[in-house]
Amino acid sequence: MYRIYLVEDDAALAQALKTAISTWNFDVVCACEFSDVTGEFQKVDPQLVIMDMTLPFFNGCHWCRQIRKISKVPIVFLSSAADNMNQIMAMNMGADDFIAKPVDPAVLIAKIQAVMRRCYEMVQASPTLTHGGLTLDLGDSTVSFDGQTAELTKNEMRIMQTLLENKGRIVSRDTLMLKLWQVDSYVEENTLTVNVTRLRKKLASLGANDIIKTRVGSGYIIEM
Repeated sequence: MYRIYLVEDDAALAQALKTAISTWNFDVVCACEFSDVTGEFQKVDPQLVIMDMTLPFFNGCHWCRQIRKISKVPIVFLSSAADNMNQIMAMNMGADDFIAKPVDPAVLIAKIQAVMRRCYEMVQASPTLTHGGLTLDLGDSTVSFDGQTAELTKNEMRIMQTLLENKGRIVSRDTLMLKLWQVDSYVEENTLTVNVTRLRKKLASLGANDIIKTRVGSGYIIEM
């Protein structure tokens, strides 16, 4: 059974969410130590974190950044503070998805299941993909180039994997969104843009500049 760490300071809402999510065979642990979310996270040892943006002491972005220093566990924001700036901040801190409150329970469960599928499904038999001196390791979610290595989030890895598997072909934004979230009708398009931008920055830090090219109105491509 997967364990979910729910960081929501509204006790009534937290209990309602716990009840709804638990019916789908998830073990939900509600946060109690809002002054030390990272410490409590380590004790709970969850497979998924659901985080509100507005919290006592420090906001969700702060705790997302702290958790990212010690773990690659998927983090999903669930917040009424769902303007574009907060969504972009959350993704830049390492979040895997952002869901606006209020949310239909069925949509929330679909989102959770999609995150679990993409983060914990079996890695393909072929553990690496290569292109022009760049190597993507599907086993440990890293990309290497010219002797340097960078860790990728699950979203970044899936974008890179999909583009490498389709070298020489344009991959549409819709295809990437479906590949990443599998419930694309509930995903803001700018979320994909943020992930692609973040991936490009990591590649550039390795010296692999301009690997991912944009085809305006069509999508993205890694040319042969």
